[in-house]
Amino acid sequence: MQLKIALLLAALFTGMQLPAQDRPAAIDSIISREMNERSIPGLQIAIVQHGKIVLSKSYGTAHIQNNIPVTGNSVFPINSCTKVFTAVAVMQLVEEGKIKLSDPVAAYVDSLPAPWQEVTVAQLLTHTSGIPDILKLFDPQTGGVGALRNEGAIWAKLKTLPMDFRPGGQFSYNQTNGYLLGKIIRKLSGQPFDEFFKEKQFRVAGMQQTVFGDSRDVIPLYAPTYHYRKNQDGRKLPKEKLEMGYHEFPEFTRTAAGLNSTAEDMARWIISLQTGKLLKNTSSLDILWSRSTLGNGTPAQWSMGWGMAKWRSKHKAIGMNGGGRNAFLVYPDDDLAVIVLTNLGGSSPEDYLEELAACYIPGIIQNDLITLLRTNLRKTRYDNAIAVTDAAMKNNPSLNPSENELNEWAYRMMSKGQLREALAVFRLNVHLFPNSWNVYDSYGEALLADGKKEEALQHYRKSIALNPGNEHGKKMIAEIMGK
Repeated sequence: MQLKIALLLAALFTGMQLPAQDRPAAIDSIISREMNERSIPGLQIAIVQHGKIVLSKSYGTAHIQNNIPVTGNSVFPINSCTKVFTAVAVMQLVEEGKIKLSDPVAAYVDSLPAPWQEVTVAQLLTHTSGIPDILKLFDPQTGGVGALRNEGAIWAKLKTLPMDFRPGGQFSYNQTNGYLLGKIIRKLSGQPFDEFFKEKQFRVAGMQQTVFGDSRDVIPLYAPTYHYRKNQDGRKLPKEKLEMGYHEFPEFTRTAAGLNSTAEDMARWIISLQTGKLLKNTSSLDILWSRSTLGNGTPAQWSMGWGMAKWRSKHKAIGMNGGGRNAFLVYPDDDLAVIVLTNLGGSSPEDYLEELAACYIPGIIQNDLITLLRTNLRKTRYDNAIAVTDAAMKNNPSLNPSENELNEWAYRMMSKGQLREALAVFRLNVHLFPNSWNVYDSYGEALLADGKKEEALQHYRKSIALNPGNEHGKKMIAEIMGK
């Protein structure tokens, strides 16, 4: 049996089509491997193909304290995956003629500060608004006011903060964008946004277990989030400890990260989205899934409210991840979607979604550099990242590496203590994108974490030479020189 599974997985990397009867076993093997390597307690997966749920499985434990297994009805927080539902809600209002994406937010929200006046609805969706992040006001560690939990007090304080940058000037992910979209939805729909979502999306798609809420709410069949911690109460622990997570999403911010759902409910939502039940016009979905641009015309990271994308000529994919513990991708041209929800913060299922999709789409791995690297380098050494990449790109000239994807992958590994592996990927990014100031800044950060101050200095200086406005790089150079 093990030999057969090994042959099935090997077939994925040669672009072979797996017979339908062999796909569940290949999926099981990939999920089992990832749950073991990442120490994931519980997981749900659903796969949509040709408008139907073709696979729905549950693995492991949903509630560790009471040894409750994950079932298809277990409800997981989906965190920032909420943002795609908010994007669809906005597009529904566009179809109703109540809003235009190009309109300034000031046309729908009163009493905005003068610097916010030119921010558009589209810039909120694409995180290019430049508006300060509301999370700063919830976290005393970053200068927040902590005690302000009332929306009125938060809103008043938020409007006094300076802009991060001019609208459209760059990408910067923050939660204020979702909060403002919630205010717009409430005003234009004439009802609380949670009721608008229920009426226009959940009921239409048959999402019976999808609800707004957080750790304070009583949610039936709730699978709480767990984390592995190295520090607790200001001291370093002798070994990593698994602890229960606690998350509060104030009601007025829940358009950014307040939903809880199941993999099957999300699969039903994707089916409804693609079959015209949620949006009437195919052009609306095209707009949601089109890559956005910055003010200077350069491509940005996000589409309209969807933050995870594979912009490539073959097997285009778009989706979202949330909480470092759940993710999904939709493959419009292949009529496929893969959804994975887990109950472990930092488990990053986006790392292996493409491998799961490959069980249904022949050749997809050959078109995704990160999946190619993960597979090859786990067998050899991450120091071979540049050589493996150069060979892969020579073999497949259409392979289109993404600077942002590689950077995010390296940071995920770095956060898990995999510094050697992260360094190799940051180094690869410098090799692939030698004219990008950001790759030098990121590599400098990793080198500094590895204790290599002189090399870190060199890369921070290179970053500033390419971008004299890199304030983070300047700050790091000053800190290094002062030590």
